[in-house]
Amino acid sequence: MTKLMDDAIASLREDVPPEHQDDIARAVMQLTGKAQRVYRLTQEERADLDAADREIADGDFATNDEVRAVWAKHGL
Repeated sequence: MTKLMDDAIASLREDVPPEHQDDIARAVMQLTGKAQRVYRLTQEERADLDAADREIADGDFATNDEVRAVWAKHGL
């Protein structure tokens, strides 16, 4: 490994915020031909997530009793 590569990797680990490190890692993997496929949500999945985000923003959470009922239903 070259010194430049060593320095770049050290900088990535030390200076780049964790939330950006995966983006950089994906770019490197793409350059090396080892990129992983990115899952694309369907319109239905995106709509479900948007609805869930609205419920969270509204403070609409399951009660403890509702959670226990789901667990019991599935034998948990």
